[in-house]
Amino acid sequence: MAGSNTVGADDSLLSRIDRALLFIEARLTLLGGFVIFALVLLAVIHVLSRKFLNAPVPGYVDWTEQFMATFAFLGLSYTQRMGGHIRMDIFVTRLRGRTLWVIEGLTTLLTLLVVTALVYGSWYHFQRSFDWNAPLWSRDSTIDISLPLWPSKLVVPFAMSLLWLRLVIQLWAYGRALATGEKRPPAVPLPEDPASLAAQEAALIRETEEGSADTDRARALRAAAEEEKRHEEADR
Repeated sequence: MAGSNTVGADDSLLSRIDRALLFIEARLTLLGGFVIFALVLLAVIHVLSRKFLNAPVPGYVDWTEQFMATFAFLGLSYTQRMGGHIRMDIFVTRLRGRTLWVIEGLTTLLTLLVVTALVYGSWYHFQRSFDWNAPLWSRDSTIDISLPLWPSKLVVPFAMSLLWLRLVIQLWAYGRALATGEKRPPAVPLPEDPASLAAQEAALIRETEEGSADTDRARALRAAAEEEKRHEEADR
């Protein structure tokens, strides 16, 4: 689960490739966040316009359906890199050394096979929608305002291809760890035991509480200073 893993790094070629791909993944995930924010604004405009002007945004549902693919798929590879996908790790956290790398490598290989099939299937689905000779290069469109569907369909094989590259890098990392016996290979999320997670969460809560206390103290000091200033002005 998210936040329960750390990713190692070193000066090897594998780690450099990992960080280069992470640069792309992080920005695509940020783009997905901007799309979510834009859709929220669109929803607000749609509701207010329909309420007060009796004029809803044309094709609101069509726009929402089109952009859902953007924020739903662009973050897949980044989440995989950070170990954020939901998984049962009760058993995995008890493993150590080469046994752990064998299990992780096998699950990564199986995932890679599934993603390979998804890349092929989603690309084929995109090709059925795209036509150079058709208006707006589209063979199909949305029902309301006839938006072409091929851009959102293209996002899926693109995101799946990025995830495929991420899985190849992780499979490389697990294979290297299996061969060398290293304890913290780069480019892969490393599961942590519950005790470490509990310590991290306790430290985070403590920092939050200390920050809140500092904020309250600063507010009290500002209030006291303002009160003293008012008294001085009143005395004058």
